[in-house]
Amino acid sequence: MQTGAVIVAAGACSRMGNFKPMMNVGSISISQRLVATLQQAGVSRIVMVTGYQAEELEHHLAGSGVIFLRNEEYLTTQMFDSAKIGLSYIRGKCDRVFFMPVDVPLFTAKTMEHLLKSGAELACPVCDGMRGHPIMLSDKVIDRILSDSGDCGLQGALSRCGIPEQLVAVADEGTLLDVDTPVDYHSLVKLHNDQMIRPVVHITLAKQKDFFDERIALLLNLIDETHSVRHACKQMQISYSSGWNILNSIEEEMGCRLVERNQGGNRGSRSNLTPRGRLLMETFYRFEDDLRKEADRLYENHYKGVFE
Repeated sequence: MQTGAVIVAAGACSRMGNFKPMMNVGSISISQRLVATLQQAGVSRIVMVTGYQAEELEHHLAGSGVIFLRNEEYLTTQMFDSAKIGLSYIRGKCDRVFFMPVDVPLFTAKTMEHLLKSGAELACPVCDGMRGHPIMLSDKVIDRILSDSGDCGLQGALSRCGIPEQLVAVADEGTLLDVDTPVDYHSLVKLHNDQMIRPVVHITLAKQKDFFDERIALLLNLIDETHSVRHACKQMQISYSSGWNILNSIEEEMGCRLVERNQGGNRGSRSNLTPRGRLLMETFYRFEDDLRKEADRLYENHYKGVFE
């Protein structure tokens, strides 16, 4: 099983004045920074629930390995409703899921590691005596959130779920800082500049040319879940024709079919991974996870104290 994340980014940002997810913190945007931190921590399934300016945000993050879901009723619903959209999708797909709003982008990968090491079904980071983000959830907690009435939002649902919350002490101010006003925004930029350096691993498999990477692994994963190339492409914000071009190119390079095409019938057309396609995808994810862990170990060995 994998580690997942749900980012809620459907709100209209009325207090900030600008569209928060696409505002820069340093040289990259708030949403890009958040996705990068999740990937650094080894989160392989990142779901973002969009609403206000959905097309612009999805285009902004296209190609970053994010799965997009929309809250079409974002103007008349609350954050809890967006949370349920994301949690409903990711339920059953991951051992643990991190939940956060898009405007808390500066917690560190180390904080996420501390939460995972706690082994708790429900865990929250605490810095200077205050609860922050991200919150870590098990499937059992997610089930109870999804069946909750939503009174008092997500915090109300968590308080009623019947599963003890483990508070994990961290020295990470980024768990507390959100971007609701321009003053908050400038505080974020200052903190961002102090903690940006990190190892980032991007894996590409090549034969005579590059043919397989994280984006293609995600495409196969989504085809496996949805049984539809069209739906998989939509969730990744790539065109249907581009998706087929990618698949045809890989199959030509591999010399075998990775996706079975079943046309017609009462249920319409369906697409499924072949055994070779599933093996390629699962092996890539295992290799990626091992390589990221080794990169973190080498970084600590070689760079410890260099940037202090």
